[in-house]
Amino acid sequence: MSGAVPSSFLALPSIDETLAREVQEGLEQVEKVLRETVTASDPMLTEAATHLLSAGGKRFRATLVLLAAHFGDPTAPELIRAAAVIELTHVATLYHDDVMDEAELRRGELSANQRWGNSIAILTGDYVFARASEMLADLGTDAVRMQARTFGRLVQGQILETSGPRGGTDPISHYLQVIADKTASLIASAAEFGAMFGRAEPEVVDTITRACDALGMAFQLSDDILDVASETSDSGKVPGTDLREGVLTLPMFYAQRSTDPEDARLRELLGRPLDDAETDEALRLLRAHPALKEARTSLQAWADKARAELATLPQGAPRSAFEAICDYVVERSG
Repeated sequence: MSGAVPSSFLALPSIDETLAREVQEGLEQVEKVLRETVTASDPMLTEAATHLLSAGGKRFRATLVLLAAHFGDPTAPELIRAAAVIELTHVATLYHDDVMDEAELRRGELSANQRWGNSIAILTGDYVFARASEMLADLGTDAVRMQARTFGRLVQGQILETSGPRGGTDPISHYLQVIADKTASLIASAAEFGAMFGRAEPEVVDTITRACDALGMAFQLSDDILDVASETSDSGKVPGTDLREGVLTLPMFYAQRSTDPEDARLRELLGRPLDDAETDEALRLLRAHPALKEARTSLQAWADKARAELATLPQGAPRSAFEAICDYVVERSG
């Protein structure tokens, strides 16, 4: 299993070196717990359950747990398990997402559904979530309740995405609700877990949770923009993947609102599967369209909202680290 190397976060120059080292040491302990937790008596189940963990990932959510704990006591014994629970919950949803999306690759590796079939992938996701829930039970009823609430939002977001907006519903508002449930909710819960188990003051727990809810929105919108604007696969997926698969994201929703006759061809390409030539054409048109700038404005607004919450927290290395991550999420999208 590959170790957690969240260099894009902890290696940011404005993050205190001592803080980064302490969080990295915690992540290495989390990695060990992840491996031990999903190991089963059946070798095939172990292989399937470690498949996505072994493929890597930046452990962004676990990082947030450990960072948020520095607003209180970062040595609290529950923190490593809390970070592992959050990360396992995220991984469990990826198994299910790949089945629903009929994905072929995940983190550069063959997806579990392609390797073992849909049934095994779904059951593996269930198994990973069950193991996370078992660990969660040892963290107390408040943690169980928080996780249940978050998981409910994750499911709701997936249902909203699958069903699409109802008649009369603004597609952009619907999309923002989808990512609030599917992405931002777990990122917010990561910060809440960290601050809560780090025994930070209640007002600090509430504030960092709100900040990371906004950060989660910015994080997903940054991914949306990267899929259009990036010229390389450095972001973790091939540029134009969403366009190619007919998946609509914020820049595309903005482009669809255009009534300019010159945008007719772009609108015709959006929201349906494309071949390679059509994907290249759509990328060229969308990169030159004002919709991309409009999406960046929305991304900046969510990052600013996160920073406004962070500005009310005590000054110091933890706050500076979260502010640096806000800046990074914006800057990575170009």
